[in-house]
Amino acid sequence: MRFAPRLVALFAILGVNALSAASGWLHWRGPDQNGVSPARQSLPTDLALGGPNHRWSYKAHGAGTPVIADGRVYAICYYGETTDVEEAIVCLDVKTGALIWEHRFKDFLSDTVYNRYGIGAPYVDAETGNVYCESTCGVIMAFTRDGKKIWERSMMEEFGRLTFPNGRTGSLTTDGGLLYAKAITANWGADGPARSRYYAFEKLTGELVWASTPGTDPVDNPMGAPIFADLGGHRVFYLGTGCGHVVCINARTGEPVWRFKLSNGGLNSDVLLPGPGQLIAIHGKENIDASTQGRLVALKIPTEYPTGPKPLILGKDAEIWRNDNFSAFTSSPLLVNGKVYSTSATGEFQCADAKTGELLYHLKLGADQIHASPAYADGRFYVPMHEGTFFVIEEKAGKPVIVSSNKMEPGAALLGAPAFYGDSIFLFSKGALHCFGPKSKPALIPPGTPPPAPAPLSTAPIAALQVVPAEFALAPGQSQSFKVWGLDATGRRVKDVTAEASFAKFIPPTALVKSEVDAELSGNTVKAGPAAKLSAGAIQAKVGNLAATTRGRIVAGYGHKDTFDSLPLGQKDKDGTDVGFPPLPWLGARVKWYAFEKDGNKFVGNRLDSLLFMRTMNFIGKPDLKNYTFEADVMTDGNRRIMSNVGLVNQRYLFNMAANNRILEVSSTHERFNASVPFEAAANTWYRLKTRVDADKTGPGGFVRAKLWPRGEPEPAQWTLEVHQAKIHTHGAPAVYAFSPQSMKRVFIDNLSLTANE
Repeated sequence: MRFAPRLVALFAILGVNALSAASGWLHWRGPDQNGVSPARQSLPTDLALGGPNHRWSYKAHGAGTPVIADGRVYAICYYGETTDVEEAIVCLDVKTGALIWEHRFKDFLSDTVYNRYGIGAPYVDAETGNVYCESTCGVIMAFTRDGKKIWERSMMEEFGRLTFPNGRTGSLTTDGGLLYAKAITANWGADGPARSRYYAFEKLTGELVWASTPGTDPVDNPMGAPIFADLGGHRVFYLGTGCGHVVCINARTGEPVWRFKLSNGGLNSDVLLPGPGQLIAIHGKENIDASTQGRLVALKIPTEYPTGPKPLILGKDAEIWRNDNFSAFTSSPLLVNGKVYSTSATGEFQCADAKTGELLYHLKLGADQIHASPAYADGRFYVPMHEGTFFVIEEKAGKPVIVSSNKMEPGAALLGAPAFYGDSIFLFSKGALHCFGPKSKPALIPPGTPPPAPAPLSTAPIAALQVVPAEFALAPGQSQSFKVWGLDATGRRVKDVTAEASFAKFIPPTALVKSEVDAELSGNTVKAGPAAKLSAGAIQAKVGNLAATTRGRIVAGYGHKDTFDSLPLGQKDKDGTDVGFPPLPWLGARVKWYAFEKDGNKFVGNRLDSLLFMRTMNFIGKPDLKNYTFEADVMTDGNRRIMSNVGLVNQRYLFNMAANNRILEVSSTHERFNASVPFEAAANTWYRLKTRVDADKTGPGGFVRAKLWPRGEPEPAQWTLEVHQAKIHTHGAPAVYAFSPQSMKRVFIDNLSLTANE
C-alpha cells in the first residue's frame, strides 16, 4: 500500500514504522465494535482455572477488557491494594502471558474509591499499530506497539475534567486520522459549565481538532464508546451521554447532529445499529416518563444528514418499540441473528426480538450484574457475571442452554467483557488476566490483514475551514503554530490552506466576556511575551470568505503573581454584595468563584450558590510544570465550630488547610496518599500557605513540603509538613482549592505566587 508523503514523514518524525499496522481484537467490543466475533475460531467451552484449556494467567487486578493485536495482548490493570496502588498498561505475549513491556502511572486528585481502577480498555489503531489508553484520572496516552510513549494529554488539568467515585473510564477509539475521547468537563468561557463533552485529537500528535457539547446538564459519568457510521455522505458516531441522551455527532467536525432523551441518569452501554434508520439502546437508570428503572428501546433515526438548526431533537415518536423488562447499568447488549441479548442488573441473561422488542426468554445466572458485557463467538454466548462465574451458553430450539459454568478465583469479581483471538479466550477478573485455549498446542496467531489505507483527501470544493489545534494554552514566553484545513461540505479534509490564511484576534459576538488573549500574532503563530498576563480569547483564521476560530489562554507559568487588584467588580451576588469574576483562564472557575473587595484590597472567594459546587479545584497552569513553589494567602470564614477548607495544588498534590479538622494535610488521592500535622487555624484570619515538591537526586522518590503561618509574621525556617514518598509525581498543573461543607462558609485566596525552585 502507499501512504501520502507527508504522512510517511510524520511517522518518521514520531519514530513509528509506517508499515506497522495491526489486526486482531483491537477494540473492547471486537472488530465490528458490537461484541460479536465474525470468525469461526474453534474456541473451548471448558474454562476452568487449572483445567485443560487454561493456558496462562497474568497476576494483576483488572475490571475491563484486554485487546489483542498480532500476537500481543494489551490491557489496563492495576497493582497493589492500598497505598501502593498503581495503574498500568501492560503488553503480554499471547502464547505465554509473559510481560513484554508495561507503563505504570499513579492516580492523582481523583474521587475514585474502593479500588475502582482499570474499568476500561486500551485501543489499538489498525492503521499504525499504535496503542491508546486513558488512566482513571483522565490522562490519555499514546504508545507505539513497543511501548514508546508518543504523546499524552491530561484531561483534568487541560480541559477541567471532573472525577467521580465510580472510576469508569471506558475505551478510546480512532476513526480515520482522529482519536476520540469523552469526559464531563468544566472548561472556560462558553465551555465553563459542566457538560458531557466529546473530544477529537489528531491520533499521531495529540493536537485537539474539535470539542463538542451535544447535551444538557449531566448527572453521571458516561462510559459508552462511540459507534461509527456514514450518514448522507457525512461520518458520524452514536453514543450515550452523562445527561441521559442518545446523541449523534459529526465525527469530522464535532457538530451535534441530533439527540434523544432516554433516561434521567447517565447512559453507559454501547448502542447497536441493526440497520439503516434504526438504533437500539439500553439503560439502567430512572426512566423519563415513569418511576421504573431500565429500558431497552429501538429508535427510528435520520437516514439523511439533517439540514437547518442542530442538534435535531427527536421526540417520543422516534420510538419504534420499548421493553421495560430490560435494565443494564453499564453492560452493553449484543445483536445476533435478529435478536438482542443483554445481561440485566438483576443477574439475568435476556433475549428480545430486534424487530418488535418482545421478550423471548430470560435465564437467571446470578444475583446481580454491574459492568461485564456478554460476547458472542463460534455460535455461543460467553457471559461473565459479577460474582465471578464465567458462563458459556448455546441457544437450542430458541431457548438458552448452559454449556459450562466456571468459577474464577474466590472473591474475584468479573467486571469486563471477554475478548477472542485465534483459538484463545481472554477474561480479566479482579485477580488476574486469564487466557483459555487448548494447552496441548501453542496459541494460534491468525494471519494479519492488510492495514487500512489512510482516507484520501477530498477533491470536492472547500466549504469550511478547521483550525488545529482548536484550543491552546501558553505560559509566558511560549508560542503555538496553527494549521488550517479546508473542509468539503461533509467535513472531509480537502487540503492544507495555512499558507493562504490570515489570522487575527477575534471576539465572538455571542461572547459573554469581551476578552483577547495577551499574545502577538505573526503569520500562523501566536506568541506570549515573557510578561504576558493571564488572559483568554479567540483567534480567527480567514481564507477568502470562509472563517474558523481557535481559542486559547495565557496561563500561569514560572514567575506568576496575582493580587487580583485588576479584577473588575460591578456584579451582585445573591446577597447583593458587589462582586466580580475570577481570572477567565482559570478552568471551570467562573461559576465557582467571585472577586471581592474589602478595605481597599481585592481577593477571590468561592461562591455558595449551589451544593454541587461546595467543593472545587480549578487549574491555572499547564500540566507539564514541575519544580515550582506555589504559595498564597488563605483564609476561611466562619467560627470555631464551622469553618471550611482552602488549599493549593502543586504538582498533583493537594495541600489543604482543613480548618474544621485543625490540620494541615497533603494528599494526592485521599485513599492512596494522605498525611497531616496539627494546625489550629482561626476563622477570618489570613495565613500564608507555601507548597513545594522536591525530587530526590537519584531514584523516583521525593519530598512534598508545606509551610503555614499567620500572614504578616516572619516565615518559619522549618516546614510545617514534610513527607517523603517513594515515588512522586514529577509534574503537574497548579490549582486553587476550596471545600465549604453544605456551602455554608466561604474561603478566600489572595497574593498568589508561583516561582521556580532553586
